[in-house]
Amino acid sequence: KKEGAKIFAQLMHAGRYVRSSEIGQQAVSASAVRSRLTGEEPRPLSIDEIKRLVEKYAEDASRAKNAGFDGVEIIASTGYLISQFLSPLTNKRDDKYGGGLSNRMRFGQEIAEAVRKAVGAEFPLIFRVSGNDFMKGGNTNREAVIFSRELERSGVDAINVQSGWHEAGIPTVQQFVPPGAFVYLAAAIKKEVSCPVMTCNKLGDPCLAEEVLRDGLADLIGMARPFLADPYLPRKVQEGRVKEIVRCISCNQGCLDRVFTGKPVTCMVNPFVGKESQWEIAPAQAKKKVLVIGGGPGGMEAARIAAERGHQVSLYEKSEKLGGQINMAAILPEKREFGMLIDDLETHLIKNGVHVKTGVEVTPDIVGEIGPDVVIVATGARQRPYSIPGAERENVFDVVQLLENDIETGKRIVIIGGGNLGCEVALLLANKGVIKSETLSFLFRMNAEDVDTLKRLADTGAKELTIITRQERVGKDIGQTTRWIFLNEFDRLNVKVITQAENISITANGVCFDIDAAAKGIPADTVVISPGMEPVNKLYEKLKDSVKEIYMIGDAKEPRKAIDAIYEGAYLGSSI
Repeated sequence: KKEGAKIFAQLMHAGRYVRSSEIGQQAVSASAVRSRLTGEEPRPLSIDEIKRLVEKYAEDASRAKNAGFDGVEIIASTGYLISQFLSPLTNKRDDKYGGGLSNRMRFGQEIAEAVRKAVGAEFPLIFRVSGNDFMKGGNTNREAVIFSRELERSGVDAINVQSGWHEAGIPTVQQFVPPGAFVYLAAAIKKEVSCPVMTCNKLGDPCLAEEVLRDGLADLIGMARPFLADPYLPRKVQEGRVKEIVRCISCNQGCLDRVFTGKPVTCMVNPFVGKESQWEIAPAQAKKKVLVIGGGPGGMEAARIAAERGHQVSLYEKSEKLGGQINMAAILPEKREFGMLIDDLETHLIKNGVHVKTGVEVTPDIVGEIGPDVVIVATGARQRPYSIPGAERENVFDVVQLLENDIETGKRIVIIGGGNLGCEVALLLANKGVIKSETLSFLFRMNAEDVDTLKRLADTGAKELTIITRQERVGKDIGQTTRWIFLNEFDRLNVKVITQAENISITANGVCFDIDAAAKGIPADTVVISPGMEPVNKLYEKLKDSVKEIYMIGDAKEPRKAIDAIYEGAYLGSSI
């Protein structure tokens, strides 16, 4: 607030979305409908309890006003308590709070009216609604429009339109989702109300956000994760420094994946999130000559921060391009946003004066010639060797070969390895031959095909994919907010999954394996092996006894995720 910002308090009751272990008692809701999010059945609220909750909302809003907040936002979206009263899926009541839509809206309307009375006419009140629940049999945008109109009549100053419930089967915030995909929900509500309407979800690009406003589709833009990625985003836009914005890449690894597993929030592209009182980028007390070996995300982050603190930093990369394994990930359709991470890091390397040299494999002699005070080894990982019988056949490739080369595959493809990368490659190949979105849009607009035909074209590729893994399930290393999407996509594209396979081998006809000691086989024209990664750290071993101050970070220590490498790079860059 000292910088001129306004702050609103969000008021929310989770209802059936809270676990009994978190509150020490059974959760409550409109009705006793089991929660798919927690697996527990709540108890229905009594009329007296509902009245008391309405009062509590009013009391809390008054408390926020007295504490100095500039407004309040009531959460009536995402499947939380007010949503549970609003939806026919979770509201089975036969009293004045259940039945038709007018009754199901009553709880939310009473809260709006009570809060307005408590805080007065001039204190801003926003309601956040789901523009579409995306729950089969639940509320759609039509009901959201009606609810928003009634909220405005109840004294609400603005409507914030969000999309989906947490238990819905439609992705809303992941990399699978196109930027601005759900603006249409807010636009429909804006046509029917006179108060300002906010839209959110995948709108971190200020140019896209400005386009939405100029086109009259919304009055306000809501962002959350983009402010974790770069808390100075608004200021950079105001000052014309858009290229300096560190962009959210919608990975969810530091935020939502951690929230849903009970861990503190951080951010892949901004590891200082959650460490603001412990870490700082302070000027170095003694300026040093720093050599960073390896231009992956961890090395780039370490170099960026060390240089910002005043150290003289050189970054050497063996390949011709910075980014490490992120470059391979960015080839995959659902991970293209990872490419923004490398672009943003490179922008800040240049801004902070890091001397970057690519296409050079660093040796101990080169280190001796440079004469650094500090060496940071961030040499990453490489694909682990594999010894699967038959892997030498001409129709067998590993995932690196497949992604880095233009390899022609057959119709029947078997992927051996069910980790993150194996799953990503499976979707890449399963989408070969699927109708392009531009063509799909054209055919739909021209009424060239019926909806069922278009759905079939969107769900049918040219390849037959099978994933085989020794693990008990595929995608164990994929985050909680994303793994379910992979499984849904496998089902949609008819990707077969075989788990707990042993004694895997490749023959002229396909892939053989055992399950529960029974011999099995599946035909294959092409086999792709995804064996996992191993650290590359021989240079560190050669240097550790001859360099006074040397560190190793990222996959060079142990293959993990980019978020781990960037975290270690940030910590080291801010501490040397």
